[in-house]
Amino acid sequence: MASAPAKKTVYAAIGANLAIAATKFVAGAVTGSSAMLSEGIHSLVDTGNGLLLLLGLRRSQQPPDTSHPFGYGKELYFWTLIVAIGIFAVGGGMSFYEGVTHLLHPHSLHDPLWNYIVLGCALVFEGTSWVIAFRELRSTTVGEHSLWRAVRHSKDPTIFTVLYEDSAALLGLLVAFCGIFFGHYFVNPYCDGAASIIIGVILAVVAVLLAYESKGLLVGEGANPYLLASVRDLAAADPAVERVFWPLTMYFGPQQLLLTVQVHFRHDASAAQVEEAVDRIEAAIRRRHAEIRWIFIEAEAVSGGRRRGIPTPGGEVAAATTQPPVHHDEIH
Repeated sequence: MASAPAKKTVYAAIGANLAIAATKFVAGAVTGSSAMLSEGIHSLVDTGNGLLLLLGLRRSQQPPDTSHPFGYGKELYFWTLIVAIGIFAVGGGMSFYEGVTHLLHPHSLHDPLWNYIVLGCALVFEGTSWVIAFRELRSTTVGEHSLWRAVRHSKDPTIFTVLYEDSAALLGLLVAFCGIFFGHYFVNPYCDGAASIIIGVILAVVAVLLAYESKGLLVGEGANPYLLASVRDLAAADPAVERVFWPLTMYFGPQQLLLTVQVHFRHDASAAQVEEAVDRIEAAIRRRHAEIRWIFIEAEAVSGGRRRGIPTPGGEVAAATTQPPVHHDEIH
């Protein structure tokens, strides 16, 4: 099932954006503010994006089958990429278009009071959603001391997507406020149109960042160096192990990690001892890292002749063997 934090974050974002979109459109229609209409479009797009994320969450929970033996976890990454495209094309594009149209055909703002009221309420709702997403992000990336590194190391796109969207929304609210305020203060309708264009640029930048993060996960991003080092230490701690080569990993979902690791056992260890050691290593890894769903341990043969060296990511030379490797996963 989808994680509760992920669903809570998305539901909070959908509720906030839907309420804000309605009030922004009403205020924009009453006052004639281009920036407010752009903000309404922004919130409406964010609402649709939340629904797409929920769809991705649901589809990613489909059980493995013959055509997808590792499950459908990457469905979530695909729909996150679609969200990024939507933000860029619909949110950024329409906001930019609205701003340019307002510059070409400017009209004065009416009483901006309703705009200020809506912007204040939106700031509260968007800020609340941002705080929820930020807390969930930090809880899933323990040890990171900066927001950017936490986002970069997060493997749950539902959380960092909402965080990106809410950050863009808060910046957009600030820009919209400045556009409306200065436009009314200086009796200059061009300020409002310029603000709308800036909001479109902000959305485009956020969309590019989100697409970049989604692309990394979709094409097969691995675990961070701390987890890899932990796995290597756990395997090396077994008394039957002589050397451990750098593990290889790939995420199939936020909590669905594939691990392969090659282990060189002592030459005096029997086949039975190697089998027992493999079970111990696998159990130790699962106790420490519950997100590792599949474990494949390649045990180098304890006997055999000359072996051909294979470079590994860790810089050591792994030993290849012509004998079939011992693979372990959830089914023994």
